[in-house]
Amino acid sequence: MKKIINPWKGLEGYNCFGCAPNNEHGVRMEFFEDGDEIVSIWKPQPQFQGWLNTLHGGIQSVLLDEICAWVVVRKLQTTGVTSKMETRYRKSISTNDSHVVLRAQIKEVKRNIVIIDAKLYNNNNELCTEATCTYFTFPQEKAKEEMFFKECKVEPEELLPLI
Repeated sequence: MKKIINPWKGLEGYNCFGCAPNNEHGVRMEFFEDGDEIVSIWKPQPQFQGWLNTLHGGIQSVLLDEICAWVVVRKLQTTGVTSKMETRYRKSISTNDSHVVLRAQIKEVKRNIVIIDAKLYNNNNELCTEATCTYFTFPQEKAKEEMFFKECKVEPEELLPLI
């Protein structure tokens, strides 16, 4: 896997709840490229619980939506907005788990509409939540012009993220 370099890191005003590394209230996701998939390994924390020791379903949706956005950023080298998201919760996730793993990849592209499948696994590699996100993507030229997009690259070296 290769770590994806966050092209907005250090940009003034960048405070994304999903991926800004300096947002103290956010989930601070990082991403890796593994073949056709984008992967994120994230540590559940007690402040994101719904029921006792249970990861809130809304936070699970945030994680899934965010990884889908990074599929668009890395694989299509543009940005977009979520126009539809269907989420299926299969199994609860403990906020005491050491980590969760998210995996997402493009399912279909129709002009500027991209359908992405995303899955969220607990630390026992059990499928807990899955989503299908439909994204409306911007043409690359418009995304760059509006400063929504900066080229998204990966680290040159393969690495295994620490779990």
